This record gives sequence, structure tokens and C-alpha cells, in this order.
Amino acid sequence: MLGYLKVWLLALLLSASLLAGCVSTDRSAVLPASAPALARITVLYDAFGKDPALVKDWGYAALVEIQGKRILFDTGDDPAVFAANVRAKGVDLTRLDFVVMSHRHGDHMGGLTHLLALNPNVRIYAPKEPFGVYGSSLPGTFYRKSEALPPEMRYYGGKPPEMMRFGTAFPGANIQLIDKTTEVAPGFTLIALVSDAPGTRELKELSLAISTPEGMVLVVGCSHPGIEAILAEAVKIDPHIHLIAGGLHLVVAQDAMIQMLAAALHDTWRVDYLAPGHCTGEATFAELQRVFGDRYLYAGLGSVLGLGADPRLGAARVDPGVVGGSEYRRLLAASDDAAEAGGRAVLSAAVARR
Repeated sequence: MLGYLKVWLLALLLSASLLAGCVSTDRSAVLPASAPALARITVLYDAFGKDPALVKDWGYAALVEIQGKRILFDTGDDPAVFAANVRAKGVDLTRLDFVVMSHRHGDHMGGLTHLLALNPNVRIYAPKEPFGVYGSSLPGTFYRKSEALPPEMRYYGGKPPEMMRFGTAFPGANIQLIDKTTEVAPGFTLIALVSDAPGTRELKELSLAISTPEGMVLVVGCSHPGIEAILAEAVKIDPHIHLIAGGLHLVVAQDAMIQMLAAALHDTWRVDYLAPGHCTGEATFAELQRVFGDRYLYAGLGSVLGLGADPRLGAARVDPGVVGGSEYRRLLAASDDAAEAGGRAVLSAAVARR
């Protein structure tokens, strides 16, 4: 009789575990298969923020998750700081669809060595510039030739290759150079523009434009070509600008220029939401917040910006591979504990009835 009771109890416990498995073993109870895709931007590198677990430093990097894509936009300044912040936020850099390097400045590309150590084959889009740090090429006809010189005084002995290819600071990396505005995936466009501002004249910069049901989402690195020039290209794709996130390069701008741009973004371009960071500037933060009110989104280091109809509502759901990874693990642990407790309760009740 005792043996029969043991077998019966074991069977009952197994049944209880299977019932509780809706929580403990079926992870869809936490993350339903039908859950909407993530739509959020996570700021991984910046010089201001509220999260004490992260290291503030000058530079910019953000993880963009939308429409089933995971896109790293820039990599910050210092690879050690970038690595620490990525680790603190639980981001898995081996799970990326592609990377966008906005421009060649060190505070946006310094962490690329850390990324490549973890994910050496990831596809990287970078601006094509003559003799650029990401690599480049020029036709062999680009320079003037002098047929009168002897071969030993002529480049390539007077017979240059049809296309001259130049090295990169990241040999072996899967870098694809962009020299004009290009759709790199359905609904994902890289806007390629050249700065004509003093100090950055001829600098090529890429901005990421994402088509969404709510309008265009723009992720910008520094906006060296000018945010209005970037917007002028973006509205050719979609005249409705839903959100701008990133640096606006007004860190040393005077009040008159800041006020003029804030008014233009609000009244002329009719941007729904702004999430400025990096080189936007403290005085510009204040003015944009005044002009946009509750449609100004705080975007300091560690912030998670929702990309739905109302970005103020935050991210759609928790995911194990990125921000909230610790929360995801906590939920799983809690669900396992609940399952175990449920199994014990069922077993106790059964024993009591016997």
C-alpha cells in the first residue's frame, strides 16, 4: 500500500508540474509567440544619464529594435566603456542584423573593435569617403598623368589598376560603403549627406530612416550636414516625421540659432516627438523641452524609447537579448518558483485528502 501511495504521489506531482508548466516550461507564458515585435531604441553610450550602473562618456551608440530587426547605430568612443554599458544592459551583440556607423569621428566608432571581437562577420554600413577610415576606392583615372615621364617615375609604372582600393582601420570587417541615399532593407533607408559646416566640411554622414505606420523614425549620429538637410531627404520618403533620436550638433550654438531650429522642428517640419542626445547641447535640451513639452523624450544613457504611436509608453515587451534581460531572467525565476510552489500545494492538498 505504501509503494502504491508513493507511485500515486509521484504521478500526481508530475501532473501538477505539467499543469504548472504553462508557467515554468512554456516560456510563451512570459513571452507569447503572438506578442508584438519589439519597437524601441536603447541608448548605450552618452555623456548624461540617470542609471548608476552605466558609465557616462562623450560619444553615442544606440540599439534600434523594430520590425523584427536589431540594428546597432554607432559604437561610442571607448571600447571598454562601450563593453561595460552593453554588458550592464544585457545586450547581446552577436544578435544583430546590421550595424550603421554614422561617420568617421572617434566618439562614434571607438567601440567598433569590441563589437568585431564578438561579432566579426556582422554587416556594417559606413559612409564612403575618399581615403576614408572605413576603406574606399577610386578609379585609376582620378589623378593627372604625365606620359613623358619614365616608368620608374610614374605611379604603377604608368599602368594603374582600373579601380584603386584603399585600406581600412578595420581589416577583415564586413564593411559595405554607402555613397548615396540607399534603402538597405525594406523600410530601412540610409540617408547619405555631406557636411558643409566649418570644421566638418566634406564629412560624409549616414542617418537611419525607418518607415513605420506612424511615420518616419530618424536616428542621427551628429547631424553634421544639418538636421534640416537630413529632414529634407527624409520627407522625400515620408512627409510625416514621427520621431528624431540622436545628436543635433548644437552643443556650442547660441540661443538665437537654437530657438530658430526648435521652432522649425516644431512648426515647419511638424516632428511628433524628439529624443535628443549626445552633441545636441544642454542649452538646446532646455529649449527643445520648452517647445515640445510632453513630446520631448528624455534620452540619456540607458534610456529605452518606445517606437509605437506614443513613444512615451516605452518598449512593447521584455526580451531576453537586450535591455531588461535581468528583468526577463527574474520573471523566469519567479515563474519557476511559482510552478514549484504550485506543485507542492497540489501535492499537500492531495496528501491531506488521503
